[in-house]
Amino acid sequence: MKAAGMLMVAVLALSACGGGDRNRASYGGTVTRSAQMSFAMGPISKACLKAGRKGANAQLCGCIQGVANRDLSSSDQRTAVKFFTDPHQAQVIRQSDNPGHEAFWQRYKAFAARAEQTCQGL
Repeated sequence: MKAAGMLMVAVLALSACGGGDRNRASYGGTVTRSAQMSFAMGPISKACLKAGRKGANAQLCGCIQGVANRDLSSSDQRTAVKFFTDPHQAQVIRQSDNPGHEAFWQRYKAFAARAEQTCQGL
């Protein structure tokens, strides 16, 4: 049950983020409050807003997108976007024995934790 709750938190966090690349140098290696306020747009932020979840707003979704831009590749973001329309896909990837899925899931979990911490209260 706890895993399902964490999965939903991760899906909600991802829904607010958008596209970008993993070039950390351009972000200075950290996500700051100013990055949260930039209302980043991309595939995750669009999916976050479109999902219609309670509490989702442009500021929160933009913040999550900013974290995604820092932590996830464009390919990872495209994979995560699918979780908004089909949450079961997150479970499929999480339980997969595919090494690529396992690596993605580790990046996704780290992203979700950072997004939750960074964007809390928005």
